Amino acid sequence: MKIVIALGGNALGNNPKEQLALVKNTAKPLVDLIEDGHQLIIAHGNGPQVGMINLAMEAASVSVKTPEIPFPECGAMSQGYIGYHLQNAIQEELKNRNIKKDVVTLVTQVIVNEHDPAFNHPTKPIGHFYSKEEAQEATLKKGFVMIEDSGRGYRRVVPSPKPVDVVEKEVIKTLSNQGVVVITVGGGGIPVIRKGNSLVGVEAVIDKDFASAKVAELMDVDYLFILTAVERVMINYNKPNQQSLESISVAQARQYITEGHFAPGSMLPKVEAAISFVENNPNRTSVIASLDKAKEAIQGLSGTKIHS
Repeated sequence: MKIVIALGGNALGNNPKEQLALVKNTAKPLVDLIEDGHQLIIAHGNGPQVGMINLAMEAASVSVKTPEIPFPECGAMSQGYIGYHLQNAIQEELKNRNIKKDVVTLVTQVIVNEHDPAFNHPTKPIGHFYSKEEAQEATLKKGFVMIEDSGRGYRRVVPSPKPVDVVEKEVIKTLSNQGVVVITVGGGGIPVIRKGNSLVGVEAVIDKDFASAKVAELMDVDYLFILTAVERVMINYNKPNQQSLESISVAQARQYITEGHFAPGSMLPKVEAAISFVENNPNRTSVIASLDKAKEAIQGLSGTKIHS
């Protein structure tokens, strides 16, 4: 079975040393699935990593006067950096089990609509925290949109448009059909808009779960697995009447969203992405599950199944 896997932030680290250790653990449940005969296309987030890269590039431009690096280029760097660690960890685990299979990271561009309303309402925090004075200066000198973030200071926010298409979709399909494990749309992909024959990067961050759902749709797979830190989706989270969900329909999921059960920036985009993948095709299923129980989720023994 061909599956698109979306890895949550718990699968990766906040710095190179931490990430190197974590991806070795991440590789094990992924290779369990490969060992059982499944063909994987893997996506991942990049929130801490792209923030770290952007901050380093910004600091260097101030301290040693290096050129400022645009945000899309920082996203490309994060794809390479995370993919390098992830593909090596998966390849090592494959060799430990005497499984011969190639793994490759694809620097991936994702087309967005330049008229997406998200461009008028930046919401995605990136990079480090600023004081109020620093935030005002960044707004004045660089045109950054800054918001106060939970009493911790001010952060830059960028738009988070929805993915429309994946530029390298035919490459992903060709490699996957040849049995290669493809790591793609890292951090949601590098957001680009079409200008004639050119693709122009824009300062935005695409949600990695929506990008994963778009890849799953374009690859015409039957299953999208969104792997995170919890075993199942819950309603009434952290309340006495908390309830975990084994299987819900799109209609039920939408009702739970309306009732405010899922936190923005956490479970909400995962559920919305799962809905976007299955709502127009009764043969498709999304599963939100724990990375550690990916194998059980494939077998229907864990996770929350979302169906049309």
